[in-house]
Amino acid sequence: MRRFGKWLGLGAAAGIIAVLVPIVRGKVSLESPLRRLERNAAEMPALDGLDLMRLDLRPQRVMAPLSNGREAQLTLDPVVQRAAHAQMQKFRIPESGVVMVEVKTGRVLAYASYVNGNEKFDVNARAEAPAASVFKLITGAALVERAGLNADTEQCYHGGKSRISSDELIDDPIRDKWCATIGMALGRSLNVVFARLAQKHLTPEDVTTMGGAFGFGAPIPFAVPNEAPHIDIPEDPLEFARTSAGFWNTTLSPLAAVQLAQTVANGGATLEPRIVASVYRGQEELWKDDRPPRVLRRAIKPETAAELTRMMRQTVENGSAFKSFHDEHGTSYLPGIQVAGKTGTLTRYKDNRFYTWFIGFAPADKPEVAVAALVVNNPSWQIKGAMLARDVLRAYFAEHGAKGVTPPM
Repeated sequence: MRRFGKWLGLGAAAGIIAVLVPIVRGKVSLESPLRRLERNAAEMPALDGLDLMRLDLRPQRVMAPLSNGREAQLTLDPVVQRAAHAQMQKFRIPESGVVMVEVKTGRVLAYASYVNGNEKFDVNARAEAPAASVFKLITGAALVERAGLNADTEQCYHGGKSRISSDELIDDPIRDKWCATIGMALGRSLNVVFARLAQKHLTPEDVTTMGGAFGFGAPIPFAVPNEAPHIDIPEDPLEFARTSAGFWNTTLSPLAAVQLAQTVANGGATLEPRIVASVYRGQEELWKDDRPPRVLRRAIKPETAAELTRMMRQTVENGSAFKSFHDEHGTSYLPGIQVAGKTGTLTRYKDNRFYTWFIGFAPADKPEVAVAALVVNNPSWQIKGAMLARDVLRAYFAEHGAKGVTPPM
């Protein structure tokens, strides 16, 4: 076990993010940022004025305005996009955002944002929401890749249901009446298990570095500006353990969250998300995106991604999202399709903001799409992030003819 006294200072740890985000880990190559900018400038038209809050949903395609009288035809699937908006409007969610991407191409299939209030903004691009228990995926990746653990590693525990106290982090054979594997702990969001394992096996540097590998600390290369997901891992042992389990000190946008899910689904390789398929002026096509998918970085090893997938499957099979993905009789809304996912829930009491997340991908064994859904409710609520993600997945798989899958009502 590494001692806390050996941990790097947070100034040094935070600097790791700036280094890691543009660097590829593993065997996937990455061209320099300067070269990428030069090539993009030569290949892509200016996307000035692109407004993803003013979508024109047509029967067969989705358009968005650009400057100088141009329009962008987007990669969005009209059926899935309509379904996402319909669910948000149906339940009049105070704030919500959902993004769906193709795992192997990075093409964005759904990009829906909804604010039930006077101030309209793009929820998907804003990294205001706490990452909550979604951050367990970062800690889990570090436990696998840096500490050599796996989904079957077991940890016994007591307490830690809602908060984590210092005494709950101490191994105690008498009080530790329950045990869980890391896979079970991630699926059921057992906070104290992740807190204990992080304290035993990791340092703030380890977790900060892994967060940087997944893109925390930098905005995403995308067609519209977006906020960088925040990470600030405390050095204090108790606060470090709590943060590793998903209690504050990290934030995410739905756009960054779907990229996290896509990375795991794609064996650890992060792809550039793309939403503009073509640019038109009137009926004239000025540009068409026929570039191959672009790898931004190798975030984790394929073996690490495989272990995370094993853990994430338990979330829907028997964990925190089981009820959202099954009816009252236990029948799946996506029969025959295994979903790998992670939920997150956290309340900011002073603002009466109840954050719920679901990020994941499906099918788990041969991923096609990754999805991230954020729902921000008041103390009273009708739908959570997992339910919104479920219905967007239903819309996608029903449209693609998956047996027994019906579109959301």
